[in-house]
Amino acid sequence: MSEITLLLQQLASGDAAARDRLYTALYPELKRLARAHLSRQAPMTLEPAALIHEVWLKSQGEAAEHRAQFFAHASKVMRSVIVDHLRRQHADKRGGPESLVTLSTGGFEAIPAPDVLQLDEVLQQLARADSRAHQVVEMRFFGGLELAEIAPLLGISVPTVKRDWQRARAFLFEALQS
Repeated sequence: MSEITLLLQQLASGDAAARDRLYTALYPELKRLARAHLSRQAPMTLEPAALIHEVWLKSQGEAAEHRAQFFAHASKVMRSVIVDHLRRQHADKRGGPESLVTLSTGGFEAIPAPDVLQLDEVLQQLARADSRAHQVVEMRFFGGLELAEIAPLLGISVPTVKRDWQRARAFLFEALQS
């Protein structure tokens, strides 16, 4: 049993001291996960520390049984925070969806905003069409979990996870092409 799983179990049983030890143990991995999420986006004002803070706040009531389950939840929260951040940026009351502009030695350069909002909408469509495939995408793509780690979390076999992953990828590809 890993140290993180043990700390999660201690926290679930009411050991308040486990919370600080868990945070210290998880911080480097959460920072790596936050940077991975943010690296897929155009430059934004959101920092990895802010994502970690949100995960920590929103995970206080969650009872994760082991490391993989915690990181699947953490990844889902990070994606949700990024989508909410982008929605606020694109809100009409704040000027609408404008291009980000950065200064460079070559003058002004427009950076196209990523279509994270479209991706979020397509993921919601997938959740309505096939909730288990949606969970596989969240755990695999956003949580960085391997198929063998996802299978026991969902209570299914690895070949079933592979089929769900293939079906979800095809669904996402088709939906994002239109």
